[in-house]
Formats: sequence, C-alpha cells, structure tokens
Amino acid sequence: MAMEPAPDEVDFESPGHFRIYKSGRVEHLNKPPVLPAGLDEATGVKSKDVVLDAETGLSVRLYLPKLQHEPSNKKLPVLVFFHGGGFMLESAASATYHTYVNPLAAAAGVLAVSVCYRLAPRHPLPAVYEDSWAALRWAASAQDEWIAEHGDLGRLFLAGDSAGANIVHDMLLRASGDGGSPRVEGAVMLHPWFGGSKRIEGETEVAAEVTAVFWKYACPGAVGGVDDPRLNPLAPGALAPEKLGCARMLVCTGSKDWFYARGRAYYEAVAASAWPGDVAWHESEGEEHVFFLEKPECEKAKQLMDRVVAFVAGA
Repeated sequence: MAMEPAPDEVDFESPGHFRIYKSGRVEHLNKPPVLPAGLDEATGVKSKDVVLDAETGLSVRLYLPKLQHEPSNKKLPVLVFFHGGGFMLESAASATYHTYVNPLAAAAGVLAVSVCYRLAPRHPLPAVYEDSWAALRWAASAQDEWIAEHGDLGRLFLAGDSAGANIVHDMLLRASGDGGSPRVEGAVMLHPWFGGSKRIEGETEVAAEVTAVFWKYACPGAVGGVDDPRLNPLAPGALAPEKLGCARMLVCTGSKDWFYARGRAYYEAVAASAWPGDVAWHESEGEEHVFFLEKPECEKAKQLMDRVVAFVAGA
C-alpha cells in the first residue's frame, strides 16, 4: 500500500511576505508585480533589458537618465545595483526595485545597471555571486552601446540593499583579488545583511533566526554554516577588510533594522582596519529594514536618497 507523502511543513514565515517550507520551497504571500522596461514619465529615465547568458537566464536592466544638452560630451558615472531579498526573492524587474532604481538613476545622474541574478533555493549559492560577478565584469567591459556612449567607467560604483549589500561585499573582495579589475570608486551598502553563529551586542534573537533560516536554504553546502565568510565577513578565516577593492564606502541602516548590529559591526571593522579608503556611516533614526523601498516618499527615505546622491558626487 502506497504511503501518502508527508505534508510540507513551514520552517519560517514572515507574515504578509513569504513562507519558507522545510522542502526549500518559497511561497510568496505578497509578490510584487513585474514591470516592463521603457520610459519612466515621472523621472525621464529610460530603461532596457539585456540578456547576458541565455542558458542561465542572467540578465540586467539598464537605466539611462534624461541627458542634459550642456555639456554634450559629459559622461555619467556607472552604478551597478544588486537587489535584496535574501537571495531568494525579488528581481531587477519587480516593482520593488524598478521603482527604486528609476529615481536613483535620475537623482544621482548615473547610468544604472540592475542585476537580475538566479535565485536560491533552486540555484543555491554561489550562483548569485557568480552571476553578479559576470554582470559586473560585463558592465565594466562597455559592450553595451549605452555604457560605451554615455558611461564613465573611471567612476564605477556598486550599490545594493540587504542581501544585495552582502553581494557588494563579495564583489569588492573579488575585484581586489583580480588585480583591482574592474576598478571600483565607491560602494553603497544599504541596510547590509550579515550574520554569525554567536549573537553580538544588540543583535536580536529574531534577526539571528531569520539569518539562519535564509542561509540554510540559500547556501546548504556552506562550510561553517552562518559563519561562512560570505555571510560573516568578520568570522575567523575571512578576508580582512583591507582587501576591499574600492576607494570609498557608505554604510547605511535604520536604527530599528533587524540587522542593525551586524551592519554597525561591519562599518566599525572597516573603519578600524588598515584599508586605505574612506568609510562613512548613515543611520535613519526610528526606521526598520529597507524602509525606503516601502515608503520612498517619507522624509527619512528622502534624506537617505540625498546622502547616496551626495556620496556618488564625492561628498
């Protein structure tokens, strides 16, 4: 007599957002719509999708802000953006990120390249890092006509939120280990997601639990579990912060962010290291994790956008 398969039990749930089942299946409870590329009437930014690898599905969405007539020969900084979502959610084309990168490109005056990488658990790590590295190198090669014509690759920036900021950290280490190529001027870490097996001062039990569950499904083969250096850059054996391959860094978080303690510890470790670059800190008082995506019109979100814009401009 055939046995009925055991029901798929819920391992973790974020109410109103998603459920992760013990099988590794991820159920979206509030999946944002996918928006097409094109002209954004509100900002004047044009966007287009480019497939980089048809076999894996790796693609990018490029954003070109409205060009000013004077000076006609002025090129734009290039900003490569990595979306968040715990390595398992969202995409470059989701409303969450399309509606963030559009105004970012306009306000900062950058040619943005938003990376649409493969998602775990279907594609466990290191797929996300490999895709992100391939996309970064592609952007730096100026193969695309928009980048070749309008991009200043002497002013290359990386940015990402949550897991996307985690990706930024990995990209900086790769850039440093690859002879400094591509050369990155600055990196913006928006509410970075890091973890570790031992809770640090200020880290909540909920934050540690969320991190452990996500990492288990995103990277099931991780040596050391949550102390894998890709998730815990301060773990024994991790590459020292002085290996970061950029000249400037801005680390941002909210005072009520679940991952505030880890973000602050990362900032302090970089600031105290022998890294020769400049690192700055921006804290949004009273705000939670990636609040600027959910309420971009609030005053603190505008202040954060202004800070990112100033950082790209060199301030």
